Amino acid sequence: MTFEELGADYSQERMDSVARALEEVLTSALPQGCITVGVYEAAKSLNVDPDNVVLCILATDDEDVQDVALQIHFTLIQAFCCENDINILRVNNTRRLAEILGGGNGKQSGGEPLDLHCVLVTSPHSTSWKDPALGKVNRFCRESRCMDQWVPIINLPER
Repeated sequence: MTFEELGADYSQERMDSVARALEEVLTSALPQGCITVGVYEAAKSLNVDPDNVVLCILATDDEDVQDVALQIHFTLIQAFCCENDINILRVNNTRRLAEILGGGNGKQSGGEPLDLHCVLVTSPHSTSWKDPALGKVNRFCRESRCMDQWVPIINLPER
């Protein structure tokens, strides 16, 4: 086994580990009411209380790459997050994200489809949230920035 092969295995293992940690963060934040879903809702939340946001997730599928308006929204949200020192991740599996956040149907309680293009994880006001999975995701984001990858991409594995 060459050094390059070893590095590739480590990278894939690390990415899988971060994807699992992200899933843990989302599943633990959801019942606490610490999730904001939707581009417009996220923008409002970022404008009102950016210090409360601990993670921003931008999600796309292959067909979303051609959506110019969505890409402009992403650029603005990314700039705001960078300005306010909020960690950002890109996720390329919105169907899996819908399973985690909406129980698989990707619908809100009123039957409306969830806008999963932007998801914010906020810290509960009552306590300072010290989740080891969140620490792992934040560490991954910091390390990625050190390697000039400001918005790392995570693939949420299918279950």
